[in-house]
Amino acid sequence: MRIGITCYPTYGGSGIVATELGLELANRGHEIHFISYANPIRLDPDTPRIHYHEVEVSNYPLFQFPPYCLALASRMADVAECYALDLLHVHYAIPHSIAALLAQQMVQAKRYLPFVTTLHGTDITLVGADRSYFPITKFSIEQSDGVTTISEYLKLRTEEVFGITGDIRVIRNFVNCDLYKPASGRPARRTRLLHISNFRPVKRALDCVRILHRVRQSAEAELLMAGDGPDRGPAEALARELGVAGHVEFLGKQGHVERLLPRADVLLLPSELESFGLAALEGMACGLPPIATRVGGVAELVTDGVDGYLEAVGDIEAQAARAVSLLTDDALYERLSGAARRTATTRFCSSLIIPLYEKYYEEVCRRLPPRELLHSAGV
Repeated sequence: MRIGITCYPTYGGSGIVATELGLELANRGHEIHFISYANPIRLDPDTPRIHYHEVEVSNYPLFQFPPYCLALASRMADVAECYALDLLHVHYAIPHSIAALLAQQMVQAKRYLPFVTTLHGTDITLVGADRSYFPITKFSIEQSDGVTTISEYLKLRTEEVFGITGDIRVIRNFVNCDLYKPASGRPARRTRLLHISNFRPVKRALDCVRILHRVRQSAEAELLMAGDGPDRGPAEALARELGVAGHVEFLGKQGHVERLLPRADVLLLPSELESFGLAALEGMACGLPPIATRVGGVAELVTDGVDGYLEAVGDIEAQAARAVSLLTDDALYERLSGAARRTATTRFCSSLIIPLYEKYYEEVCRRLPPRELLHSAGV
């Protein structure tokens, strides 16, 4: 198939999933066209059958804010016509699904261009729930030819918040288990905790510093903090305040997480809300047991006490205690590390999930578009 993919080309989970999906589809023989304002961060342009089309937005003095949605829709329509795309797949509802709807209408005189919207979390729980965006988010979901979510939790939230009655397909996040794998010859001594996020308040990065401070009262440990965002500065200040700054390394944004994960031992995911927990999955594929919070869709990935731990949001003592046990108990660590890897390979490996997207694309493309249904009914 020839598929157009639009996402936010940043370090957020939706952009990462969209990019990885495009790469996996290209490796399976599909022709993939990324359409966005910047090159997605994990996109390897040397991958065969991968194309990138930049969206340029003109800054006319009349516009107080650049009209990105309109420029994106025009670019989508242009790419769809020039490359005979079979389908558009947009990640994150606003503004991508509205732009796809406009592009669909722009080319409908020649043919019907279906589009699939994948919802990732904050586009529903934060942006979409905002009164300013609620009506257009609901409209964009209902007008999509196909809708997917990354977890059962997010599907239920979408139905509850927006009253969606149409079909929503759950296709969970995935990981390339050949790329993300445990390091060979990992040192027997375990000391490294790792946190990866965009350092937004919902990720509770400061809790990781507090966890390290508590862990170091019982075991030797250090903390790697990968990513950047509004809470990085406060986290650095807290590390100095608690006297653990010498044991915390702030790495900034990382383009090759698959190289970083095998260097760590335990993953910290103390988020206030996660629709799935992609960082936890990537860590589990590398044999890192996650210590996460019992929120959102995380329980669909992590089985408490089997391949990781789930604790209450903000319970620093409990999360620190789990970290200490994993760093100091060899048998426990090996059991959970092995189980984490098995969970990734048997349930979430890309070789299992990507065919679900392919099947769904085919299903969407086989459906009659609304106007053809009306015509066949004699309306």
